[in-house]
Amino acid sequence: MTLESLPPLLLFSIVATITPGGATTMVAASGAHFGFRRSLPLMTGIAAGMASMAAAAAAGLASALVALPSLQLLMKVVGSLYLLWLAWKISRAGAPRSMASAARPTTFIGGVWMLWHNPKGWAMTMGAAASFGALAAGPQQLAALLAMTFGVAALLSLILWCLAGQLLSRLLRNERQWRLLNIVLALLLTTSIAPMWIS
Repeated sequence: MTLESLPPLLLFSIVATITPGGATTMVAASGAHFGFRRSLPLMTGIAAGMASMAAAAAAGLASALVALPSLQLLMKVVGSLYLLWLAWKISRAGAPRSMASAARPTTFIGGVWMLWHNPKGWAMTMGAAASFGALAAGPQQLAALLAMTFGVAALLSLILWCLAGQLLSRLLRNERQWRLLNIVLALLLTTSIAPMWIS
């Protein structure tokens, strides 16, 4: 592996992790409602989920998932229901520190689950494993390289989304504005389910 071969992988991982989707929407909402520190378990869970998914894809697990349509369908259904439940929770939240938003932030395990249920995520990490396989001497080295690259890129991207959520929380002044933000975030999270079902 040469240093010249790393920039394409870094660019791919940054673009894949910073673009809006279910995980980024959840982190922005968490940052707005719970702040940076209380959103850390969610962010590290999502980053760990991305890293472990990339490592598993490099090790060949993603190929098995793609080859089993019934497992893909199950993942889509369960994952979609989970994201719809999270969107419903966001839509019903009020302003931070209000009685309506007394819920707890999503946990580390919840963050991992968000990534592992998504067949599109598996397809993306499998594509990365196939595209960048020449960067490593074998599957174990490739798994370690992809896990580190995607995990760090995801964490850095999620930090930006969490800070954006915190910024939004400072701009909103009343309960009506918070309700509107929560509904918009819930709709974005719901919309992020569609790519899972589009082949």
